[in-house]
Amino acid sequence: MIQAIGLTSMPRRNGPPAVDDLTFEVRPGQVTGLLGAPGAGKSTTLRLMLELEAGRGVTLFNGTPLHGVRHPSREVGILLGDVPGHPGRTARNHLRMLTAALGVPAERADQVLDVVGLTGLADQRLSTYSLGMDRRLGLGAALLAEPRTLFLDEPSFGLTPREAAWVHALLRAYAADGGAVLVTGRDAKAMARTSDRVVTIDGGRLVADQSAEEFTRTRLRPHVAVHSPHAQRLAGVLTDGGAEIATATGSRLVIYGTTSAHIGEIAYRNGILLHRLADEVADLGPVAPLSRADGRGPAAPPADPAEAPPGESAEPARIPAPSRGVVAPVTPAQPLRYELRRLGGIRTPWWIAALSLLASVAGALVLSRTGATSALSMMSGWVRQLPLPPAAMGAGLLGALAYGQEFRYPALAPAQVPVPRRLRLLVAKMLVSGAAALLLAAVAAVLDTVVLRTILGPGAVPLPTDRPTQAAGWAALAVGCAWAGLLAAGLFRTTALGVTAVLAVPLVVAPAVALAVRSRAGSHLIEAAGALLSVLGGWPGGVGSTAAGVTGRALQPVGCAFVLSLTVLLCAHLATVLRGRGR
Repeated sequence: MIQAIGLTSMPRRNGPPAVDDLTFEVRPGQVTGLLGAPGAGKSTTLRLMLELEAGRGVTLFNGTPLHGVRHPSREVGILLGDVPGHPGRTARNHLRMLTAALGVPAERADQVLDVVGLTGLADQRLSTYSLGMDRRLGLGAALLAEPRTLFLDEPSFGLTPREAAWVHALLRAYAADGGAVLVTGRDAKAMARTSDRVVTIDGGRLVADQSAEEFTRTRLRPHVAVHSPHAQRLAGVLTDGGAEIATATGSRLVIYGTTSAHIGEIAYRNGILLHRLADEVADLGPVAPLSRADGRGPAAPPADPAEAPPGESAEPARIPAPSRGVVAPVTPAQPLRYELRRLGGIRTPWWIAALSLLASVAGALVLSRTGATSALSMMSGWVRQLPLPPAAMGAGLLGALAYGQEFRYPALAPAQVPVPRRLRLLVAKMLVSGAAALLLAAVAAVLDTVVLRTILGPGAVPLPTDRPTQAAGWAALAVGCAWAGLLAAGLFRTTALGVTAVLAVPLVVAPAVALAVRSRAGSHLIEAAGALLSVLGGWPGGVGSTAAGVTGRALQPVGCAFVLSLTVLLCAHLATVLRGRGR
């Protein structure tokens, strides 16, 4: 049982709230329709119930608010609008990525694809899907965790009659298995056919809460539609017989109070030709106020306890509490598995890696022709005209995409709500992006070396004199770029600013650090750094020299710039997490 009590949205500027003191129930085993014209407050009602929008009131799922439910995705499946999936991802990959987010087995994706009839199209990319296929995929995503309830915002709007009938049949079957369904719509006749109970709202307020049978009787009125070249003559004959002619324009008649069989007989006896004769239902539109179907008083609950009907307390209407703003699911149940499937499920990361490696090889060949002697520069393809080596720039772009795509295609959150910044998700993204950066850097170094030695001979690339220190510095640079892009994109919610932050380190931050080093305070820091290096160099074995070498590189302007930038971005990211928890 789902109870929406006193739902009220935040007031709009110079206007009333979109939803005002709305109370109704969604019962298991039934399809409950939330009916209203565009702008009546249907979508806002769903968002208030799901705690996606700030407001007052409370929605209880079996007596518990959604933010108190341990596994919200297993309590309610959501389809609000189109599927926010990456257009380059396949349907199967999209659902398998969501299985990691929901903590269900990956095999569930194939089961759901079969339920929604997309098995034969599972390996097609989402960019090729029609509107009907997209809605099927959205229903599949809502059904992944086998929730007890479905919340769907106009799932059949814009579909063909055949596709809409399929959606309605699926919802009826789901309710027949004991699930509760809340579906919004604007077509009264379709709502009467597909719902067990219809909740009508207008201007954000409750107009009627009725069974489908009572809704049909009070809201929909049957009539006969007639098209005839002798419509006016037929209207005269029917009026004499007591029928009610509601519309008589040209060759069309709308007639109440009779049947199509009776009209057909009259037309036959009078020799009147009919082009069309059909029984139809007219939507009379919402009328306010209508009584509740259960006879418990007016649609809108009274604000004063003294005005409540006898035997009924008005306290539920006063329960309203601020919405907590929870998005389900806020964090993937299996973040590492989710991030791996997100990264490898589209072609973009592979293209970035391939182009970075090609650029690295090209840079290494250019350096070999110019007589460069630095082994690290040749192995990384770092032409000095570039701010960073190609592999490091590629790592930065991969890191920026890790969060940038979450905000552009928010598969983790319904209705394009920004993805919450959570520590578990951040740690998983840092681990995966760091591993990808290390792999890209290693492959670039090996590939550059192999190509140069193949083309120029075995002695073309001298081995670095201090290989552990050089390798550690190269790895730290690649990982630093990846993490800078990741943190900046997560902070600014866009890939472009993530990449900009990576490029700003060598172009802006590093020169600023170099200027600071030349200052008087910087000279004292250099002396302290020299003392630190001498202490590290005194460690036994080769550990001391390696640690001193790595620390020395970190104290260079570019190394200091990366350390400083990563520290600032990480602190800012953590501050947003803590601020969100405080709210």
